[in-house]
Amino acid sequence: MRVYRGLPGASARTPCAISIGNFDGVHRGHRALLAELRRAADSLGVAAAVMTFEPHPREFFAARAGDPSLAPARISSLRDKLGALSDCGVDRVFVEHFGARFAALSATEFIEDLLVAGCQARWIMVGEDFCFGARRAGDVALLREAGRRFGFSVHTLPTVLEAGERISSSLVRAALMAGDLAGATRLLGRPYFISGHIVHGAKLGRTLGFPTLNLRVAHGRPAVSGIFVVQVHGLSKKPLPGVASIGLRPTVDDSGQVLLEVHLFDFALNVYGKLASVEFLKKLRDEEKYPDLAGLTAAITEDARQARAYFSLPPLSDNFATSATDRIS
Repeated sequence: MRVYRGLPGASARTPCAISIGNFDGVHRGHRALLAELRRAADSLGVAAAVMTFEPHPREFFAARAGDPSLAPARISSLRDKLGALSDCGVDRVFVEHFGARFAALSATEFIEDLLVAGCQARWIMVGEDFCFGARRAGDVALLREAGRRFGFSVHTLPTVLEAGERISSSLVRAALMAGDLAGATRLLGRPYFISGHIVHGAKLGRTLGFPTLNLRVAHGRPAVSGIFVVQVHGLSKKPLPGVASIGLRPTVDDSGQVLLEVHLFDFALNVYGKLASVEFLKKLRDEEKYPDLAGLTAAITEDARQARAYFSLPPLSDNFATSATDRIS
């Protein structure tokens, strides 16, 4: 899959079938749309393409309004979104930077400059409620009218339902924020995970007896927060069981930086810099602020006990903390 930051150069522009949207989470509704896109591209003998946006448009407008709380929590990072799009058979992704200049594009400019000239769209699929251009002035009807002039067809996909409710990123987001991982898995059509490169931390986990793998979270409002039973893919032939915290670490850090920390059970390899995927299996509790490190250690010990029980692993040994210094932290 080819990924373009913006539009390709003139020499690389060839006809495509394209879908446009945020695709946060790439859930079952998205996947149904992308399957239609793939079939159309094959039928027409053109590339299957997606145009998506970074940051999420609502993040841009929330920042411009001076109220970050108006931005949606993010289901997936750009890396994870691109991986999911590739899995769905997409050939090209145009990642458009959603800033002031992009937000000011008129609906006509969006069609003529981006879709027609930039992407050479021949077949377009969008959601039934798709709007575009400054002040959301463009809609599916306008897009179809333009298609008759510029030679592309426009298609929409009927709503994909789950228990009578429309599958949407908002519904997935709500399930994740409520800790309903089983519900999120049904909506996504796959387990929920976050991937990232393992980075050095403050080494505090080692001193507490619970060394961690640390992954930075690219966006400040992930859809999950708290303490979770997890398994980690990409570091071994089999998934590795563990317990994870994702959030602001209020007991030990006031930077406001979101961090994903994973304590793996009985694992001692040096994996700094490697790309790992953390699959979330069960939420244990919300993040809390403790008065001291002793309180934090006691809470982590209980989290680890519950996670080990989930995997039917033996309980922690009495000398666990003294043996932890040889592990990654």
